[in-house]
Amino acid sequence: MDQIRIKAEARVEQGTGAVRRLRRTGMIPGSVMKMKKGGTELIKLPEHDFMMAMRGRSGKQLLVTLDMGGKEVPALLREMQNDVLKGTPIHVDFSEVSLSEKVRVTIPLYLVGEATGVKIGGGVLEQVLRSVDIDCLPTDIPEKFDVDVTSLGLDQTLFVRDLKLGEKYTVVTRGELAVAVVKAPDDIPATGAASASAAAEEAKSPEVIKKGKEEEAGDAKAADAKKEEKK
Repeated sequence: MDQIRIKAEARVEQGTGAVRRLRRTGMIPGSVMKMKKGGTELIKLPEHDFMMAMRGRSGKQLLVTLDMGGKEVPALLREMQNDVLKGTPIHVDFSEVSLSEKVRVTIPLYLVGEATGVKIGGGVLEQVLRSVDIDCLPTDIPEKFDVDVTSLGLDQTLFVRDLKLGEKYTVVTRGELAVAVVKAPDDIPATGAASASAAAEEAKSPEVIKKGKEEEAGDAKAADAKKEEKK
């Protein structure tokens, strides 16, 4: 994966009004949690440059290199807040990391392939767990894990302990948690019963309408008869 480089500089602007004015100048306010010195450093970065660097990136915890006036700071993008209406970033948080020390991150899981229990057994594939926590070096952080479910049969479950993610990654999430399961199509009889019930209701409807029309016709005849009597 290519390296993500982002220019940033120290920020003195604080408070709602000052931050709004900063955004109007095309800058995004942010912060960096310092690992070596401790504490948090306020930063700002060009919105256009940041959005160009993030284009096509699907991961939520990405390794970036912050260019702080010529000083390179390796950091993880931990959180990005977006404008509700525009969808553009309005604040970003980073945490400084050491490239030689493992970090704990949460990585999304994507199911790939057609499960045997679905293809042959007519079952339904359900994804139970959508992400997993791992420990790895910052340079090895993936954007996602593709999980092959092709061999998953009917009424079979894929657990976290079954995941084959590679030697680079230490899985922290509990192994007994289910990732995906192929369920038997037990809802088919219920669906059939519901259809039969709906059909029965439809069959009744014309009779009710017909009866209603007959009653209206009878009322009209009675009214005509009364008029004749008065004459």
